[in-house]
Amino acid sequence: MHTLTLHRLDLGSEAAVEDCLIGLDPHETLLTATDLSATRGDGIFETVVVVDGIPQALDAHLDRFERSAAMLDLPAPRRDLWQHAVTVSAGAIRAHTARGAVKFVMSRGDEAGSGAPTGWALGFAPHSRPDGSAPSIDVVLLDRGYRHDVAETSPWLLQGAKTLSYAVNMAALREAHRRGAQDVVFTSIDGYVLEGPNSTVIARIEGVYTTVPTELGVLPGTTQGDAFAALEGWGAPVETRLLSVDELRTADAIWLCSSTRGAAPVRSLDGEPWSVDSLVTVRLNDALDARKA
Repeated sequence: MHTLTLHRLDLGSEAAVEDCLIGLDPHETLLTATDLSATRGDGIFETVVVVDGIPQALDAHLDRFERSAAMLDLPAPRRDLWQHAVTVSAGAIRAHTARGAVKFVMSRGDEAGSGAPTGWALGFAPHSRPDGSAPSIDVVLLDRGYRHDVAETSPWLLQGAKTLSYAVNMAALREAHRRGAQDVVFTSIDGYVLEGPNSTVIARIEGVYTTVPTELGVLPGTTQGDAFAALEGWGAPVETRLLSVDELRTADAIWLCSSTRGAAPVRSLDGEPWSVDSLVTVRLNDALDARKA
C-alpha cells in the first residue's frame, strides 16, 4: 500500500464542510498517544475503492459507517462532512493513479482530551491488479468460535460492525499464511459459513450465486451487493441464505469480495484445488470498475 493523501476531520465543529477538512502530509503526525483508536482499537472505519477519481458505492459505505457508529454508541456521523472528505481525497488520488482507495476512520477520541471523536480520511494506492483479472487466492476455513446466531444472542460482541479492533482478523490471516494460503473464510462452531476477515463470500451452487445473510453477524458487503446487481442484470439467479460448510464444499466456484480487491476467485479451499471461472470473474470486476457512484 502506498499512502497518497491524508485529511483530518474536525468533528467537533459545526462549520461548513470545507472548513472542517484539514489537509496533512501523509507522513505527518495525526494521533496522540492517548487516542482510543491506538490504545483500545475503539472506533470504526470504511474503505472505498476509487476508479478514475470516482469513489465507488460511497452511499452504501456511508450507510454501513452509520450503522457501525450506532452499534458502538459513537456520535452519529455528519454524513455531508464524511462524503466531502472522501470525495476530496478521491480527487487527489486521481493525480497519482487510476485505481486507488480511501479509508475513512472515526475513533472515539482522545481519552485524555475533550471527548470529541477523532476523524481522518487516508487515500492510498492498493496492490494493483490487471483490469478485470483479480488474482485467484488460496483460502482456508477457520472457526470463529461463535454460533451462527451470536449477533442476535450477544449483540455486545459487535458482530456486524466494522470496527478498528482487527487483531483477531490479522491473527487469522497470519494463520492462513502459515498454512500456505492468502485468505480465510470464517465459519461458526455449528457449521455455517460466515465471511472473510475483510471480505464477503459468494458461492455458486447448482448455478445459483449464494451469499449469507447479515443476521449472522457478517458485514453487509458493498462489493458483494454490487456484484449481485450485475449478476441479476445478466439474468443469473442469486440468493441470500444460510450456507453450511458442507454446502460450500459443493460449490463449483467461490469468490471473496472486497472493495480494494473486487471479486477474487478461490483456487483452493483447505488445500483442495478449486475451479476458477475466469470469464465470470472478469465480467464481475469489469462491472465493479464501471460503477459511477
